Amino acid sequence: MLEVSSLEVRYGDLVALSDLDLQVAPGTIVALLGSNGVGKTTLINTLCGLLKPSAGAISYNGRDLTSLQPHQIVQQGLVQVPEGRKLFPHMTVLENLQMGAYNPKARSQVNESLSFVYRLLPRLKERTGQMAGTLSGGEQQMVALGRGLMARPKLLILDEPSLGLAPLVVQAIFETVRLVKETGITVLLVEQNVHQVLSFCDWAFVLEDGRITLQGDGAELLDDSHVREAYLGM
Repeated sequence: MLEVSSLEVRYGDLVALSDLDLQVAPGTIVALLGSNGVGKTTLINTLCGLLKPSAGAISYNGRDLTSLQPHQIVQQGLVQVPEGRKLFPHMTVLENLQMGAYNPKARSQVNESLSFVYRLLPRLKERTGQMAGTLSGGEQQMVALGRGLMARPKLLILDEPSLGLAPLVVQAIFETVRLVKETGITVLLVEQNVHQVLSFCDWAFVLEDGRITLQGDGAELLDDSHVREAYLGM
């Protein structure tokens, strides 16, 4: 579905990503793990067209993404839910969700998409008319996820969805991610919550200093001595 080959991204003379290869198979949850500042957000912003690579290729369903603008990439079915949620706090939950359905295809199916989101995230239906800025952190993250789903993605990229949330809320968010996968949507999950993510993802990549240094299924990486020492404190 998604194939990244020999990717390099620069900020001026600074090399942020170098010789990076990554693959996401359809119908899977793939995790991208790493500490702050190693290039995770740079990578997903490049996938979404917000940054342009200096070398390498990004192929999505056989199509080169590097020549497309961000809105064209969304129309192809690749959608990002950004870190920090980025909601419109003075708009209602419903209005925030509707903002996700701005591309022509999604706009034509907004009612079906809204029903789908409310089935997957029933709490949002209860909060339909509430201002997004008055919701709890977990509820705001659900709105951000719902807004991404309103764009009718085939590949949904989640950037740090557990950031700043209580452990019980994190469990609920990850359970929702599993449900998203069960509907047929592929997920690329960018996270620092290593232990929980590796317990349910299908495949994971570890990014360090702009390069992929490890990859494998979740159980394999949980047993890896470097992962246990560097990310699990063991």
